[in-house]
Amino acid sequence: MACSLKTGFSISCSNDSLLSSTPKGSLPIFPSVGNLQFTGSKPPRSFSVKVQASICVSRALRWWEKTLKPNMIEINSAQQLVDSLSNAGDRLVIVDFYSPACGGCKALHPKICQLAESNPNAIFLKVNYEELKTMCHSLHIHVLPFFRFYRGAEGRLCSFSCTNATIKKFKDALAKYGSDERCSLGPAKGLEESELLALASIGEVSRNVLLDNTIKEEDKQMEDLVLNGLDFSSSLVKDENKIGVNVMA
Repeated sequence: MACSLKTGFSISCSNDSLLSSTPKGSLPIFPSVGNLQFTGSKPPRSFSVKVQASICVSRALRWWEKTLKPNMIEINSAQQLVDSLSNAGDRLVIVDFYSPACGGCKALHPKICQLAESNPNAIFLKVNYEELKTMCHSLHIHVLPFFRFYRGAEGRLCSFSCTNATIKKFKDALAKYGSDERCSLGPAKGLEESELLALASIGEVSRNVLLDNTIKEEDKQMEDLVLNGLDFSSSLVKDENKIGVNVMA
């Protein structure tokens, strides 16, 4: 099952039930909710607070760190994601967005590890939504587990959400884009320019990334012009040879 991304919840309670269960002559014990404080000698008879959900998992239960393969890399910042995509060259890169609280992500994790092991030339970048929420919001990640496939100068190839029940979608994309015979001319594109702009505007990545991306695009355009010029020259030579043959005849 895919997980929707909701983080807020509210807690309300009444002191009546707490006071009634407190032995006479003893101080009442109230539940601890964040840094909750009361003024005066007695707490209010009822109160309601909003708290932010947080995920605290012991190391023994950190399923997302288990059975990782050498080609699986945990991403710790937006800049690292940009750099990893840029430095991947022509290799297939799969970005895996997950959350420790997502049951679908946990169930799918062992299979993703198996697929990473059977596709050692591909790079699997794992993004913890809970740790990088700002970046994920900028990239419009609204459901988990979620995957994006990238390759070289082609940039993003596809993106989709899948679970154990729909793992065939992931396998089909891997078969389609994972062939080593595929190659693209020019430097790796990585994230879209609009995504880089969004990340740079909130300080998640360096603004130099935008300049580097512009230079890469200009280099690719120059390469295309050179290649097109060579093709045009070759066609002219062929045409001249044909004319020469006809005149000789």
